[in-house]
Amino acid sequence: MYSFVALNTMVFFMKNILVIGAGLSSSYLIKYLLEQANIFNWQITVADSNIEAAENKIANQKNAKAIKLNATDNEQVEQLVSANDLIISLLPAFMHINVARNCVSLKKHLITASYVSPEMQSLHNNAINNDVLLLNECGLDPGIDHLSAMKIIDEVKAKGGSIDVFKSFCGGLVAPEFDDNPWNYKFTWNPRNVVVAGQSTAQYLEQNELKFIPPQRIFTQTEEIQIENQGSFECYANRDSLSYIKPYGIESAHTVLRGTLRKKGYSKAWNNIVKLGLTDDSFVIHNTQNLTYRELVSAFTPGNDISKLEQRACDFLNLTQEQDEFKKLVWLGLFDDTKINIPEGSPAFILQQLLQQKWKLQKGELDMIVMYHEIEASYPNKKEKISSALVVKGENEILTAMSKTVGLPMAIAAKHLMLGDIKLRGVVIPTMPELYNPILNELAEYGISFEEKCY
Repeated sequence: MYSFVALNTMVFFMKNILVIGAGLSSSYLIKYLLEQANIFNWQITVADSNIEAAENKIANQKNAKAIKLNATDNEQVEQLVSANDLIISLLPAFMHINVARNCVSLKKHLITASYVSPEMQSLHNNAINNDVLLLNECGLDPGIDHLSAMKIIDEVKAKGGSIDVFKSFCGGLVAPEFDDNPWNYKFTWNPRNVVVAGQSTAQYLEQNELKFIPPQRIFTQTEEIQIENQGSFECYANRDSLSYIKPYGIESAHTVLRGTLRKKGYSKAWNNIVKLGLTDDSFVIHNTQNLTYRELVSAFTPGNDISKLEQRACDFLNLTQEQDEFKKLVWLGLFDDTKINIPEGSPAFILQQLLQQKWKLQKGELDMIVMYHEIEASYPNKKEKISSALVVKGENEILTAMSKTVGLPMAIAAKHLMLGDIKLRGVVIPTMPELYNPILNELAEYGISFEEKCY
């Protein structure tokens, strides 16, 4: 699926970088680019629908400006793309494609942290013909997972080995010292992505057999992971592990699985919310300002007596009111007589508004990123197991571990692209040494490095 072409073309001096999006994951990216702008005399433009958010990110620094952007206004997007040499899009994934089309037609480079969509892949040949790089999946997951995994895989192959088992897990979590709610979780990235996770069938490879987990079983079919010095986690399978077998060059592997990490107990409790229907994003409930959360849950629960809602919910979910799984639902406020303070929305959107209050990372609290690879390799005369663990804590509630690990890989790639060090063109993900070596080397300078062990 993913291919690339290296062109020995003349690199023109570039000065202008456009960052589209000033949300949660942008802080470290913009901080890094502003520092580099002072060194290389670059101009940084941060564009967002919320002009105050963009202005806060640039903090009146020279070589930087903030612009209010309506990302659905193609004329405005086209003008901004035309005025810059490199565009970094932090928009929601489905909005990248319009930016990418403008980048290709106007011969501008693009970097995103999002998965390569079929629409993005379709731009590959045109991007090559126009001498344009469309670098995707260059954040945390996807991103650092590719960089670190490919380094290990290439090292194994260089020693004459082949990959038998490849497992990779990642989670954005709250730092242990601030883990003070029953869910052991707080938001450090796009809340919507958390709410709608697990709504597609997961597919992976196990002992050379294709395996599928339908949405209704995603959060019940989990795997326990022990990480040294970090304790026990549970993992639920990502949507598609199979599509990375070819890009990673691990066709020899009999087991390939990528998944998301959470603290133990999260998945079972979340599955109850899924069973109630509160993560459904397929329809809109109107006039919700007249409903309480208790009335909303009652509408999704068999039976009619709202005074007995707790027992009705337990009967439906096959729980007791004394179980931790049910107590987690109560803690969220789902059974409270609190008004829903929005006029309308899908169940998923309504749930998201509630969770953003309950799972908010408070001032002074820190988040934590955990990434873990388990790899088994075969050589002509031996077998080897390799574990590789990354743990990163945030600096504060703004410069979070999430913003650091999502933003810095893109920022470092942007620097090397601006300086002409990267010759790749077309639709690319960071699986080759030209990208993973310089990015991993510089990430280590920022405390983002893996602890590897071989057995």
